[in-house]
Amino acid sequence: MKIIEGMKKIKDLTKKAEDIRAKIGLFCADLDYETPMYPDQRKEVDGWLQSHSDMLKEILSLRLSIAKTNLATNVDIEIGGKTVTKSIAEWIHRRRDLSQLELTAWKKLSDRGLQEGGLASTSNPQVAGREIKIRRYYDPKQRDEKVELYTSEPMVIDARLEVVNAITDLA
Repeated sequence: MKIIEGMKKIKDLTKKAEDIRAKIGLFCADLDYETPMYPDQRKEVDGWLQSHSDMLKEILSLRLSIAKTNLATNVDIEIGGKTVTKSIAEWIHRRRDLSQLELTAWKKLSDRGLQEGGLASTSNPQVAGREIKIRRYYDPKQRDEKVELYTSEPMVIDARLEVVNAITDLA
């Protein structure tokens, strides 16, 4: 089974388990004057509980297989003109939030709304009448490159992992 097949099976089993829980809730009890929906309603409810338990075991097994596969399978992705090798699990974490955090840090680099120019009047005699320049403690060109890189990184990761999930067998 491929990773994507396992993921889709988990989704399907989760939906089926949801439906069974609804049935359990609806048919677990009734009033003594009502006609039961099933000839042996207790047996039916017991069967649903067992089926639900079996589905959860299968979901757990699939999740663990996916997790093992994600840790054991390395994937090369070209990021910013460089080929980077990480496990699927590492790429998932990059995609989930780490590349966004990198982007946020690089976007913090700015002129902070400061303005260059002359100060005509000021209470500080050291700067009065002086031409004021902004000092940047970063390279604006590098900032722009990194913002572009980290903006597109999640889409690059998604594209590559879609292919990898379709061709990689579960462990």
